Amino acid sequence: MDQLVALAQRLIGYDTSQPEPIHEAAGFIKGWLEAREIEARQDWVRELPVTFAEVGPAEGPCVVLHGHIDVVPGHPEQFEARVEGDRLVGRGAYDMKGALAAMLVVFAGLSEQDEVRVRLGVVADEESEEDSDRGSDHLVDSGFIGDFAITGEPTDLHIGVEAKGVLAIRIEVQGRAAHGARPWEGDNAVLKALDVFRSIQSLPFARESSELFDRPSINLGRIWGGDALNKVPDRCVIDVDIRYLPGQEPEGLLAQVEDLPDCEVLSSFTRPPAIVERDSPFVRALREAVAPHHAEEPMSVGRDGASDAVSFQRLGVPAVEFGPVGGGHHGPEEWVSLSSLQSYRDALDSFLRSVPHRLRG
Repeated sequence: MDQLVALAQRLIGYDTSQPEPIHEAAGFIKGWLEAREIEARQDWVRELPVTFAEVGPAEGPCVVLHGHIDVVPGHPEQFEARVEGDRLVGRGAYDMKGALAAMLVVFAGLSEQDEVRVRLGVVADEESEEDSDRGSDHLVDSGFIGDFAITGEPTDLHIGVEAKGVLAIRIEVQGRAAHGARPWEGDNAVLKALDVFRSIQSLPFARESSELFDRPSINLGRIWGGDALNKVPDRCVIDVDIRYLPGQEPEGLLAQVEDLPDCEVLSSFTRPPAIVERDSPFVRALREAVAPHHAEEPMSVGRDGASDAVSFQRLGVPAVEFGPVGGGHHGPEEWVSLSSLQSYRDALDSFLRSVPHRLRG
């Protein structure tokens, strides 16, 4: 347990919202593996590192453990990990450096066995807004795939079998300029942009639901408007982040937005939802491995955030999200449960060691 906590703290200590610490953290992971006589290599995507390693036999079942080292920006003190009771607090503790630390420990512990091939892939751009040349796509396109993949996103020890898709839209709203002292003579584009966003929240697609999700997620992420204090702004641009449901079509959602008055869609990009069959033998085996660590039957859940699992799924590899208990990701007090990290490590190890027997069964 001490090794696991120390490793998680070390990873949290890198401010991996910035390029230089990302390279330092990736170098540390590579060195950590090599110190345990595990060969590791790195490729580069948009000058960001992608780290690969493999253990186990060349033949037989193969499982990919997938993680990311990058985080959203935080304050300097958030990169000083601290223990508060059962909580390890710090930027990335929950999303997902705690899980990555557990994956590393489990992966190293399987280096001498000869029944299951385990691949570890660590990317540095999961939080990126780029819609192409992504690290996870590079992993799978280079052949770094398996029979099943687990990405260690936060799930509170449940199994994420679905994740929402992404439709990110940049919208321009036009107004009419006037002197700031006589705003009634103009048409304020910033205020109109807020009305456009509220209209998006009221569109038909926003009221739809599915088995695992009660609604899509719609967030106003950025806004630019105005070029002088004493002038009514005549132009405003907003970035709207829509996480749509499995079964919804992004083209239809975009068409609903484009039909709104007083706005123009300048650009957009999409990422598909992630969906995996719940009766997959790998999902069943993972449920059995985590069941001893749950007071109740572990559920198959939907994740509101987008998932890099889609990189594997587009090549036909079933992939789920599975991570430890915690909270506050992307917030000021992000944390992961230390006891949950132990359970997570044990469940991963049990699952991976059971895979050959389950498949033979």
